[in-house]
Amino acid sequence: MTTPTVKISKDQHVWAFDSAMQPVVTVDPGTVIEIETWDCFTGQVQSENDTIAQLDLNRVNSATGPIAVKGAEPGDSLSVTFIDIKPGPQGAAMVIPEWGQLVEHCKSPTTRIFKVKDGIITMNDKVSFPTRPMFGVVGVAPAEGVIPTFLADRHGGNMDDHQNGIGATLHMPVFQPGGMLAIGDMHASMGDGEISGTGVEIGGTATIKVDLIKGKHGGWPITEHADSWYTHGTHADSIDAALKNACEEAAKLLVDQWGFTMEDAFIFLSVAGDLGIAQYCHPSPGSVIARMRVPKISACPRPFKV
Repeated sequence: MTTPTVKISKDQHVWAFDSAMQPVVTVDPGTVIEIETWDCFTGQVQSENDTIAQLDLNRVNSATGPIAVKGAEPGDSLSVTFIDIKPGPQGAAMVIPEWGQLVEHCKSPTTRIFKVKDGIITMNDKVSFPTRPMFGVVGVAPAEGVIPTFLADRHGGNMDDHQNGIGATLHMPVFQPGGMLAIGDMHASMGDGEISGTGVEIGGTATIKVDLIKGKHGGWPITEHADSWYTHGTHADSIDAALKNACEEAAKLLVDQWGFTMEDAFIFLSVAGDLGIAQYCHPSPGSVIARMRVPKISACPRPFKV
């Protein structure tokens, strides 16, 4: 594994993505960085007695950074590769009043503590399963204004897509010089939809690599794996709108970057792509996030033709 040349503590963090945010460090493209992140509760949850009712909600979803990448300008993509993600030994998940598809059937608020060791998550005496570490919050400075880390939009933010895990590269559109990357909200595991509003919320460390793609960008962040790439679409509260945005984003890239007709893009995504939901803990305040998987074939081997 490549040795990190820069380290950033969890104490260097933000609570919002701000168009005027300033970096804690500025690095060259290609730099490998070790980052430390809080859990989404910023250490407030240590036992099952620590429910949502006891939390300071102003201390939720910190993101380590910002990191400026030299040469990043609007119109580019800032790319971050998750080389490794190492969760800590203990995480938590919750039932939150008025959040999630099953909340009316549950006694709430409720907290469950998870132990994490040697790649295995233990929920209780009966339930254990492998880790699938990922980051929920990955974003850059937006085009204008201030967007809390709790929300997702075209700048990224609280995307809550488990595809943003080890080995993935996330390409984010740059809106401000340097990009201003910040990362947080680690999960030892999180399912599609995150239906209760929490994954296994946990702190830890990660090794990342930052890079640039000059003159190419998507409308939302794009996640790239070895065999596929994923477009995203977000909306404040409509799953239908988020799904449509993810589809339109994939089709636009197929047409603009790879020369598909819109009709062929439409049909190809229908017969070979996979439309899915990254985050939808309905009903809840916040964002809805959808994604479209595009398989890597010779006609579209990556998101951008470079």
